[in-house]
Amino acid sequence: MSVMKMTKGFCLALAASACLASAPSALAETITVTDLAGRTVEVEKDPSAIVLGEGRMIYTLALLDRENPFERVVGWKNDMILYDPDAWRKYEEKFPEATDIQRLGSPYSDEWNLEAVISSGTEVVFMNLGNLLKAQESGIIEKLEEAGVATVFVDFRQDPTQNTVPSIQLLGRILDERDNADAFTDYYNAQMKRIYAAVDGIPTEDRPVVFIERAAGYNPNKCCGTFGSANLGRLVELAGGRNWGSQKFPGFGGNVSLEAVFADDPAVIIGTGANWAEANPETTAVLFGYEASKDGVQERLGALAERDGWSELQAVKSGRFHSIYHQFYNSPYHFVAMQAFAKWLHPELFEDLDPEATMAELHQRFLPIDYSGVFWASLNKGS
Repeated sequence: MSVMKMTKGFCLALAASACLASAPSALAETITVTDLAGRTVEVEKDPSAIVLGEGRMIYTLALLDRENPFERVVGWKNDMILYDPDAWRKYEEKFPEATDIQRLGSPYSDEWNLEAVISSGTEVVFMNLGNLLKAQESGIIEKLEEAGVATVFVDFRQDPTQNTVPSIQLLGRILDERDNADAFTDYYNAQMKRIYAAVDGIPTEDRPVVFIERAAGYNPNKCCGTFGSANLGRLVELAGGRNWGSQKFPGFGGNVSLEAVFADDPAVIIGTGANWAEANPETTAVLFGYEASKDGVQERLGALAERDGWSELQAVKSGRFHSIYHQFYNSPYHFVAMQAFAKWLHPELFEDLDPEATMAELHQRFLPIDYSGVFWASLNKGS
């Protein structure tokens, strides 16, 4: 087995000061699970102390630990605070104790405070599947195993349409929140299926070519990152489009030249954006999030459309220039993005689809925070 559960009295030679004085309760139940990396892991069921390898895992934890998604978290990376500050402030307002959680940095780098993880009584560390190789190369999995701390990999980014449901179910089992996991995955499946059947009947020639500009404007005057047939690129394909990046390279994503985009002149362009202004004050990205306004979004979206050469593209001229919340790419809420894509790509076919209502229902039924702000938009003609 990949992780052998030991008592918390076990002392790492490299962090003897972090040794805990007491062993776990004899009543604690240990379960065996298979994580999204295919690893067999022994982990304590219903742990009271967990560490998040990425702060944006709170998007998922909030679906399961709905009363207080931070209650078990003793350490995390500060990426949500830096790159999605609107969401952070929303949660911080409701759960002010979250400000006291240790910010540990990346678990795959030397900055990560392993001693703090162990001394906090951590029972399990959740990591992203996309960073499996980094975790293996850094040796962090073995170091945690020696300290009696389980590591479990989940995935909402590498292959979200395949791995979201098993990841939620895995977390629900470990956190002893299976009812909440079942309720959300049922809803997730129902929302995805609202698109699948209709898209199946669309001929290839009626599926527009879509270029996704990843983090559009994050670094001004720098273009372009995009997705292959994965993540948001996969969502475009499932929503009835032909993803431009899938035709150019295999794999998750990559960088392409602006000249290549202009030469092909794709029918639809979708950028991604988020409130990166605090992490990068020079950004010209669309600042989507819980604090965004429609006017502010249109101003930023219009500026992106007016970059040198962009206004001559058919997507801009025909009003098929859009942008969407970047964080959907690493979130179990990506079905909302897929519904927005379907609405943009085939408005007549999906006339009755309302992603705004879906987003509101998601918050009302499953999340401890209320819905506000702006998370996607189309360029208004004349803006």
